[in-house]
Amino acid sequence: MKGKLKLLLVFPEVAPFAKTGDLGEVGGTFPKALKELGHDVRVIMPQYRVINERKYILRDVIRLQNIDVSLGKESVKINVKSAFLPNSKVQVYFIDYKPFFFRQGLYSDPKTGKDYPDNDKRFALFARGVLETLVKLQWQPDVIHCHDWQSALVPFFLKTLNKNDPFFAKTFSLFTIHDFSSQGDFDSDCVSSLGLNNNFVFEGSSIDFHGRCNFLKAGIISADVVNTVSEKYAEEVQSAHDYGFGMEEILRERGNSFYSVINGIDYKEWNPAADSLIPGKYDVNDISGKKKNKYTLLEKYRLPFSEKVPVVVMILPSVDQKGIDLVKNALDAMMRLNIYFIVLGKDRELNYKFFDKIKKKYKNKLETDPDFDNSLAHLVTAGADIILMPSKVEPCGLTQLCALRYGTVPLVRLTGGLADTVKPFDPETEKGTGFAFNNLNIKELLKTLKQAVKFFQDQKTWAKIMKNGMREDFSWDTSARKYVQLYSKCLAKNK
Repeated sequence: MKGKLKLLLVFPEVAPFAKTGDLGEVGGTFPKALKELGHDVRVIMPQYRVINERKYILRDVIRLQNIDVSLGKESVKINVKSAFLPNSKVQVYFIDYKPFFFRQGLYSDPKTGKDYPDNDKRFALFARGVLETLVKLQWQPDVIHCHDWQSALVPFFLKTLNKNDPFFAKTFSLFTIHDFSSQGDFDSDCVSSLGLNNNFVFEGSSIDFHGRCNFLKAGIISADVVNTVSEKYAEEVQSAHDYGFGMEEILRERGNSFYSVINGIDYKEWNPAADSLIPGKYDVNDISGKKKNKYTLLEKYRLPFSEKVPVVVMILPSVDQKGIDLVKNALDAMMRLNIYFIVLGKDRELNYKFFDKIKKKYKNKLETDPDFDNSLAHLVTAGADIILMPSKVEPCGLTQLCALRYGTVPLVRLTGGLADTVKPFDPETEKGTGFAFNNLNIKELLKTLKQAVKFFQDQKTWAKIMKNGMREDFSWDTSARKYVQLYSKCLAKNK
């Protein structure tokens, strides 16, 4: 493999410009790690309404104006703007087509919580726009690295519409799936918007999934190499419908072209020794500063400080895969333990209202906060003792990676990326970084939480667990090097 690669990373969301969750965080940090390894890295995403053009200095690119993009019988013109990822030299392109992207939400209407009914056309335009932008730029990447269903039509078009285009003859694709539950599944009529020639037969094609258009399937079959974001999740999505959501057999058919690479976090941003967003600085050699963060966190929520009472934090998710019902059903028993429990974030379900209403019953023990911005994320990660993640499904997870970096002990269910990143503590060997259980039931959750609370009383042992986690390496540098290996596999497959 040649030393310096030309890489285009296609993301539907990129922090800090626009994000709905972990995918956006990955989009904002992973490209920087690749750039630091010496590769020519560029990023492309839609220009959503939420993006602050003035703050991030988006500029028009003269040769990327009024680009014709075909959507079946319809043709539209897009503009492309450019900026840089903050604190980096990674260039980001923004596909600007206001009828599709200048809306309140990225994928769904915030008022109803329902997906936009024309998401098929929106992200078909995005995929076509990505390829047309490259042609106008006359920049030919070695690998186009696509993320989730919103970008899945890029590899699909490379194998259909652009199959014989000499411009893309030496460009190959990697498709990373962060969450199989969201697939871009549409009525078969959507194929008319894809601009395929008359020889294309929908039935039995790579995009046909039980008579419907499935963008995720199209990406899995069309990409040169496919991966997901943890080894355990890669096993799960091939073995059970609860994880693969119908893609199990298709993934098994990819065989040796289906891989896993764990996500990482930015160790420059997530560094308790130099974090400007927390009052107490500390590191693995001196963890005493963590106490100040705990005091500040408890003071914020008007809870009395006690070194003997662990602060357990749970962040409400935007999707119903995180085991929240289990916690709700176990709450009475949980609150009989000697803990503080803080629930953060306002999800689209009724979970926040449940916790907010019941907290009156547990005054001075349970608190809630619907807000969860970046500043609070840092304070919580530094100030909590335990992060609770009893997920039904967890492709990778970034919360536990940040927690480990800050000596905040994860309590997780052993699924997906949680199983790959959190090692259950063994008191005999004093090895392990957290506490874990296997089955989604109240008994196992409570047993594990009681075990954690018991070990918390032994501060010497607890410090050992904290430091074990802080010594783990989940930086993007490590993961980026593994992705470079996948890029080489893309190129090797096509020699």
